[in-house]
Parts: sequence; structure tokens; C-alpha cells
Amino acid sequence: MSMEYPKNLAALLLGLAIALLGAMLALWINMPLPWMLGPLLLTAATRIGGVPSRCAPLFNQFGRWMIGVSLGLYFTPQVAASLAQHWPLILLSMAYAMLLACIGYWVYQRYAGLDATTAWFAAAIGSASEMANMAQRHGARIDQVASVHSMRVLLVVVIMPFAFRWFSEHGATPLPDVREVHWPGLLWLVLGAWVSGWLFQRLRLPNGWMLGPMTFAMIVTLFDIRLSALPQWLSWAGQLCIGWSLGDKYRPDFLRSAPRLLGMVALSSLAFMGSSVVLGWALAQWIDVPAATLILALVPGGIAEMTITAKVLGLGVPLVTAMQVARMLCVVLTTGWIYQRWLAPRGHDGSAGLRG
Repeated sequence: MSMEYPKNLAALLLGLAIALLGAMLALWINMPLPWMLGPLLLTAATRIGGVPSRCAPLFNQFGRWMIGVSLGLYFTPQVAASLAQHWPLILLSMAYAMLLACIGYWVYQRYAGLDATTAWFAAAIGSASEMANMAQRHGARIDQVASVHSMRVLLVVVIMPFAFRWFSEHGATPLPDVREVHWPGLLWLVLGAWVSGWLFQRLRLPNGWMLGPMTFAMIVTLFDIRLSALPQWLSWAGQLCIGWSLGDKYRPDFLRSAPRLLGMVALSSLAFMGSSVVLGWALAQWIDVPAATLILALVPGGIAEMTITAKVLGLGVPLVTAMQVARMLCVVLTTGWIYQRWLAPRGHDGSAGLRG
């Protein structure tokens, strides 16, 4: 153990150095979302290349904690009233996610060779960690489920910010009422957010380290308690930790492990992004919400990554957050029930249940 601790610390410091270098390079070449995409891409590339760096779970928790706080500060009473008018869009995002899951389930079974249980939990557009845990409980191939979710999120997170550079319109994102940093208030804000995240985790609620702090900051903002804004450097640090932890999931054998499966994940993810663009653009012709905001709210990425993208690009943060959170909760709460109701009684052969 005495030799293992310095070795792990060296790997952690190496990972942090790579993540910081990735952020600096991304800033230098003017990449969109440099504090998240830079660390993500360079960490993933070096991990696939065999560099023995690491990212501790604590950094992922910190990143989600900071992002949750920054998002919660957007939910002023005026924003909440505006969101109440868009409840049909929130319901639509849930139904759309379930439709994509059914399509992905069929594709992964028929063309990627996955068994029904693994295909179902791999196709669910929900929290990757929650889907992996469910997959393990129901006897699915957890390595394949994790690979599908990792690659889907990576493709969406990398492609969408670059794609949005082609959009001239942006969603009108209301800025938080509190724009100045007040250190005593910031201390209470961060402490309350941490306690909320810890409580959400203890209660085993999905994505607790993001939704807990976001809920606390949202309540504070809705009741017009103006504690403090979040310093920009803390927001950047949160983005860096999210990108670093996502890139750290990749291993040297990732591209060689299941090329057929990864190819189908790439094709289906591109198709789902394309369908989200079409649906978002079509909806924007009927309602007074910018197409870019609707597209980002519908794309099947990770909730933290998509809300960071909305925040940095100024694409209707509250609506994107509300739709992505609703979609994630819907998938997390229904995926296991659907499996038990339709797949398990058929001996893990879900064709009869989901094909008619």
C-alpha cells in the first residue's frame, strides 16, 4: 500500500496536467467549450494511446457540483413562469427519448449482435452510470453498455458545439439576477449545494451530485435569496473536471474491443442527432423558441455536457436544462420497469414486446 499511494497520486497529477494542457490548447485554437472539450479530447486520446493517467471520482463529483450550482442560479421567478408555459415541450422530450431508446434497442440487437437485455440498457438515453448499474443488476454485459453510452455522449458532446457555430441565432438566456461574487454568500451557497448533493446521493437519487446542488441553488434563486454569483474560474474548473472524467473512461483497447458495436453506435448517434435537428427546426416554425435551443434540448447527450453547452453558447439554459433533466428522470424511472414488464417475462427476448 505504501508504494501504491505515490503511484496513484502520480497518475492523478499526470491526468490533471493532461487535462489542463488540453484546455490551454483548446483556448489557443479557439475551440468551442474549451474548458470541457480540450480536457475531454486530449485525455481520451492519451488514455487510448496507453498513457497511465487517472481521474478520481471526486473530480467528477466536483464538476457536477459546480455545474449544478451555476445552472440553478438561472431559475429566477420570471424564468420559472416562462418554463411553465412550455410543459408540452418537456413532455415531448420524454416521449422522444423513449422513441430513440426503442429504435436503438432494435438496431443494437439486429446489427450489433447484442443480447436483448444488454441492447435495452445500452439504448436507453439516460444517465450512463444509472444505466450501467441497472444493466449489472439484470445480468447484462456492463462493459458493452458502458461503451455504448461513453461513445454516444462523446460524439454528441464533440459534434454539437462545432455544429452550433453555423447557427447565427441563439436562445435568449436570462442571466442570473445575482451577478456579483459575495464571499460570505458564496460560502453558504457552496456549502448548501454540497449538503444537497450529499443528501441526494444518500437517497440514491439519479445524478445526485448535479441535481442536488442545482435544486438547492434553484430554490434559493426562486425565493429571491441573493447569496452570490459563482466565480467564473469555478465554472471553468467544473467544466474541466467533467471533460477530464469523461475522457478518463477510455482505455487502450477501446477501439479494438468491439468494432462492429462501436460502428453501429456511431451511425445511430449521428442519425439521432440528425433527427433532433429536424425535429427542433420543425418545432421552431410553430412556437416562439429558437431552433438552436430546441435542438440542444432534444439531442441525446449527457445532461451535464448538454447543459454546459447551453450555458457557454447562450442557448436557452433554463429550457434546455428542464427538458434534459425531465428526459433523464423519465428514462431512469421507466427503463427498469419496461424491462421487467416486457423483456424479462419473455426470457430476455424482447422482440414480441417491442415490435408488436
